[in-house]
Amino acid sequence: MTTIIFGLLIGFALLIWSADRFVIGAVGLARNLNISPLVIGVVIIGFGTSAPEFLISGVSAWQGNSGLAIGNAVGSNITNIALILGITALLTPLLVARQTLFREFPLLLAAMGLVWFLLRDSILSFSDACILLAALIIVIGYLSTTSVYSEQEDDHQHCTVAMSLFWTVLGLVLLLVSSNILVSSSVKLAQLFGISDLVIGLTIVAIGTSLPELAASITGALKHHTDLAIGNVLGSNIFNTLGVISVPGFINAYTIPNDVLTRDFPIMVGLTLFLLALAYFTHKGKGMYRVSGLLFLLCFVGYQVTLYFQSIPS
Repeated sequence: MTTIIFGLLIGFALLIWSADRFVIGAVGLARNLNISPLVIGVVIIGFGTSAPEFLISGVSAWQGNSGLAIGNAVGSNITNIALILGITALLTPLLVARQTLFREFPLLLAAMGLVWFLLRDSILSFSDACILLAALIIVIGYLSTTSVYSEQEDDHQHCTVAMSLFWTVLGLVLLLVSSNILVSSSVKLAQLFGISDLVIGLTIVAIGTSLPELAASITGALKHHTDLAIGNVLGSNIFNTLGVISVPGFINAYTIPNDVLTRDFPIMVGLTLFLLALAYFTHKGKGMYRVSGLLFLLCFVGYQVTLYFQSIPS
């Protein structure tokens, strides 16, 4: 048990650090190659905060633990809204810009609708994965041409070409290593307690891989860039919904657990709609105050308690 817990802690720490190094290297390379700052902010940094979920999903599916992969994607979306925005809203009122309200929210809801349509037969096939990836590429292209870039979104240090390449390669290698450690420890923990890898993905792994988003959102909120905190979460959820969920389908046709479609996916959509309703009032100038954060945290705790009792072996 001690070895498993140690493996989880080392895996999470290494995963978060390597994701940060990977983003620094990728941003440095992009700058040195004269890639638009807009593309850096929307695409590279957006992908970077979801890199842990992508790697965990791929490694899990490759090792035959697709439940962990799909659980991590859906669980991370739930965690991003209920836990991360909940904590952030407790720290400072969250204000939502008109652009976020009428751009990211519709994109995220459309992405969820597409996933629901493709997975309604409970099968994630190679063709389904291709459609989701194509949709992600279209969304990235759209965001890259409609976003208004701000230096606040990109405060990564400048690097030479050599240093950028070094951090990119090292970050990617360590992401793979840490993902393997984390997946292996998570599967052992699930086996030890006799629960499914889906539940482990929805809880421990989802919370751990959402730590970069938590750090980015809290930092943005404390600097009074509150719309960046919400935009970061929405962007990450779009990447998770279209990108991370598609990964297992490229490795093997995968049967979606019934609980995902009847319990977890509806909760994810419900939280998104709840956030949209609160964001609308924020846009009207009322703000998303501490009571909103408390409501999100209560939803998160309630969801975790439900998972706990439903996962207890009978």
